[in-house]
Amino acid sequence: MKDFHNKVAAITGAGSGMGRCLAIQLAQSGCHVAISDCNEAGLAQTVAEVRRVAPMVQVTSHRVDVADRAAVHAWADDVARAHGRVNLIFNNAGVALSSTIEGMAYDDLEWIIGINFWGVVYGTKAFLPHLKASGEGHVVNTSSIFGLFAQPGMGAYNASKYAVRGFTESLRQELDLMDCGVSATTVHPGGIKTNIARASRVSSSVNGLLVRDAQQGREEFEKFFITTADKAARVILDGVRANKRRVLIGPDAYAADALSRVLPAAYQSLVVRDTRRKSKRLLSDTAGAPARGERA
Repeated sequence: MKDFHNKVAAITGAGSGMGRCLAIQLAQSGCHVAISDCNEAGLAQTVAEVRRVAPMVQVTSHRVDVADRAAVHAWADDVARAHGRVNLIFNNAGVALSSTIEGMAYDDLEWIIGINFWGVVYGTKAFLPHLKASGEGHVVNTSSIFGLFAQPGMGAYNASKYAVRGFTESLRQELDLMDCGVSATTVHPGGIKTNIARASRVSSSVNGLLVRDAQQGREEFEKFFITTADKAARVILDGVRANKRRVLIGPDAYAADALSRVLPAAYQSLVVRDTRRKSKRLLSDTAGAPARGERA
C-alpha cells in the first residue's frame, strides 16, 4: 500500500499516544479513519484534532474494549458499514504490568493478556475479512521492544508482546501464500512518550527487588521514553508503505534487536547484571525516604 489517500483505516487505542498520532497523520494523507478506545474523552479530543487538520475526511469513533471479542467484531462490522470498506487495521491498544512471576496475580495476568494479545487477535480476525474484501489491505500489530528480548519484572508484558510477534509473523506468511492483496507488519516500539507508564499496574512484588515502590517504578519506566509518539507514527506508516515485515522504532529497539541476535541466550546475563546495578542504586538513593504512591 503505497498511498493512503481515500483508504479507510481502523485504529485501536486512538484516544492518545501513537493511536492518536496515527489517526492524525493518516487523515492528513487523505485517509478516512475509524478510531476506538476505552477513553471516551481522549477519543473526542482525537476526533476534534482529525477534523481540524483534515476536515474533508470521514472520521467515526466508538468506545471499544479490545479484550471484548463481541465488541471488537461488532465494531469492525460497524466500520465497514459506515465507511463502505476497510483497508487497514492498526491493533495499537496496549497496557503494561510490572511484577515478578511469583508475585503476579492471575487477574493481572489475564488483564494484560486480554488487552495486549487477545485484543490483537480479535482485531485481526474481525477486520481481516473486510480487508480482503477491499482488495488492498494491511494488518499492523503492535508488539514491543519487549517482544525482542526479555526483562525481569516484565514477564507478563514480555509474554503478551512475544505472542503478538509470533502471531503476526505467522499471519504475514499465510497472507503471502494466499496472495490476496492483504499484508501484515509487526511493530516493535522502544520507549515511546505515551501514557502507558502512568496507566500501568505495578505489583508490590517488585518492591525492594527492582524499585522501592510503585511510583518510583513508573518514574523509572518513563525515563526510557525517548521517542515521540508523532515520530513513531511516521515510522510505522513508512513501514506500511514499504510493506515491511518488521518495524523497529527508536535506537533502543535497534539496540535490543542487535543484542538478541548477537547474544540470543547470553544477553540474559547482561540484563541481570545491569538490572542488579541499577536496582542497588535506586534502593540506595531512596533509603529511608517516606513511601510514595500506591502498592498495587
